[in-house]
Amino acid sequence: MTSSRTTVLAVLLVAALGASGCSTIDRFNPFKGNSPKEVASEGERISILASDQKLEPAEALKGVDFALPPPSEMKDWPLPGGTAEQSTGNINASPNLTIAWRRSIGMASKAGELITAPPVAAGDRVFTMDAMATVTAHDARTGAEVWRVNMRPTDNKRDREGFGGGLAYAGGKLYMTSGFRLVAQIDAATGHVGWRARTEQPIHGAPTVYGGRVMAVALDNTLLTFDAATGAPGWTYQALSESARILSSSSPAVSGDTVVASFGSGELVALRAANGNDLWNEALSRASRTSALSEIRDIAGRPVIYQGDVFAVSHSGVFAATDLRTGQARWSLPVVGITSPLPIGDVVYVTSVDGHLICVARESGQIYWMHDLNTGYVVKRKGGFWGIGGKKVTKPIWSGPILVDNRLIVVSSTGQLLALNAKTGEVEHKMDLGAPALIGPIEADNTIFVVLDNAQLIALR
Repeated sequence: MTSSRTTVLAVLLVAALGASGCSTIDRFNPFKGNSPKEVASEGERISILASDQKLEPAEALKGVDFALPPPSEMKDWPLPGGTAEQSTGNINASPNLTIAWRRSIGMASKAGELITAPPVAAGDRVFTMDAMATVTAHDARTGAEVWRVNMRPTDNKRDREGFGGGLAYAGGKLYMTSGFRLVAQIDAATGHVGWRARTEQPIHGAPTVYGGRVMAVALDNTLLTFDAATGAPGWTYQALSESARILSSSSPAVSGDTVVASFGSGELVALRAANGNDLWNEALSRASRTSALSEIRDIAGRPVIYQGDVFAVSHSGVFAATDLRTGQARWSLPVVGITSPLPIGDVVYVTSVDGHLICVARESGQIYWMHDLNTGYVVKRKGGFWGIGGKKVTKPIWSGPILVDNRLIVVSSTGQLLALNAKTGEVEHKMDLGAPALIGPIEADNTIFVVLDNAQLIALR
């Protein structure tokens, strides 16, 4: 399989941190010439986890059942996490998981050019963005291409390379961000570009659109806002700078008049949607004496708002539930993650970077079960002679889950899709997608969509 994507999103995690714990990972960044020269933030960071806390199922929960809502229809998936709160329910869709169609979306991932944008779907269309900011609309039922527009800027020589960004849909318009320092509005019906706004820094995460505002986090840990109708810049919020980070970014979550954003500094921040005034700030930080990687504090997955709580997981090894109103941590677990949690019913699911899918009691933070998604996987070496030398191939990276018909759907960097029983974690279905999948699946109108690293969009019914 192509290893470039895994190299950037996984090997970037293996940063060479110095004794101070603040060395840069610029040398792993193919775009370091365009990246801000950030400095390590000052001030003491206090771990919210006990140093001896272990990650294991709770004895008190063995054999105990929990409630999940019944499956319900989800016609559209307009935002990166499905809704403004980045929270979706138990979605009703066909349980067969057969490939209905497969289409190209443009340029595949390779060194320096990466597909990182989650697809979105609305109005019987599914929208994607390839490795070089080409946005495409496909008919959701047939896969037929409706329109395609290249959003790579041509008027700035410094933006010859860029990756990341994403899409969001609202009111018949598609909004895109990109690593080419661009935010834009596109007519979802025709592909006509309405407005463009240039930014000082690249944007590696998808935008969130809510209440007439487009919100996105730039590489320098700035939350930017724009008027959805005109593209005029609005309020901004500057988080702490951070020298060691993952080249990825999350999308803000919104509930009512509260915006919750996460940053490469490990900060989880709640703001007033109207003016950007901060309400509370929590650092999901956990220092480790045995792993320098804990110094990479990035919260790369989207924070999720569900029934008055915010759920988020950091690469520093903190998975926490935080009260949306007060900012008080309700519980925390030592989970290292780069994807979004899935709170639903009585539980919340989270996938760790070491390949464990974990089911946690939403109220208490106790663990019901843990399933190793890499069970049976044998670490191999690529190249070499008779198994000697060569390059070690890392374990699969897993993205997701979403919950479809009481089954958890996850995809991997080795091109596997698994469907697991949401109550027990037992694997009920496996399939080979044919190429690496580093972006979590979405579901709309009884169809699951997956974007692969080779620039293919797959529809499963």
